[in-house]
Amino acid sequence: MRIFFFVPAVIWLIISIILLTLPANDLPHSSVFDLPYFDKVVHLGMFFLLTTLFCLPFSKMSVKESAAAMFNKIAIYVILYGILMEFVQRFFTVGRSFDIVDILFDTLGSFAGLLAIRQYALKK
Repeated sequence: MRIFFFVPAVIWLIISIILLTLPANDLPHSSVFDLPYFDKVVHLGMFFLLTTLFCLPFSKMSVKESAAAMFNKIAIYVILYGILMEFVQRFFTVGRSFDIVDILFDTLGSFAGLLAIRQYALKK
C-alpha cells in the first residue's frame, strides 16, 4: 500500500483540526450558519469524510476480512479523535466549549462513513 493514497485523508485531518480549533470569533458568519442544527450536520459530514478517506486505501485490499477489520479500527480512531477534539475545544481554544451532542454527531458521521465504505468495498 502506498503512502500517497493517504494524502487526501491527512489533508482533510489537518483541515478538520484547523476548523475545530478556530476561536469562536474567527468562525465564518452567514445566514446558512444560523440554520437550526447546521453545526451538527457539519460535524456529521466532517467525520463521515474523515472515516471514508482513511478507509478508502484499505478498500483496495484483496482480503475483505482484513479490510473490514481496518475499517472498524479507523472508525474507532476517528470517534476517539472527535472526543479528543471536544476536550481541546473546551480547554485550549477561545470561545469554544465541550459539547456531548457534537460527539454524538461525530460518531454518527463516522458510522455512516463506515457503512458507506463497507458498501463500496463489498461491491468491488
